[in-house]
Amino acid sequence: MNVFLWIVVGGMLGWVGYRFWGLNEHRGLVISIIIGAVGGLLGGHEIAPVFLSAAAIPGNFSTAALFFAAAIAATFLFVGNLVYDRWGV
Repeated sequence: MNVFLWIVVGGMLGWVGYRFWGLNEHRGLVISIIIGAVGGLLGGHEIAPVFLSAAAIPGNFSTAALFFAAAIAATFLFVGNLVYDRWGV
């Protein structure tokens, strides 16, 4: 359940980033959602357990892990936009 929520929150941030913040406009909506979803998954699965001991328990819902997933997804979107603007990749 946590993994699904991390992906959904990341995808929603990708959509918000594309529609309202103007991030990754040149790449398109689908790529923004994918970047956000991957950022959410990596943030919740890889980054949150480093800082939180409760996130390592797979069965329990963790609001803090969800926060880390959202923060890393937003960071991925920002960095993806920055990389595209700087180097066109």
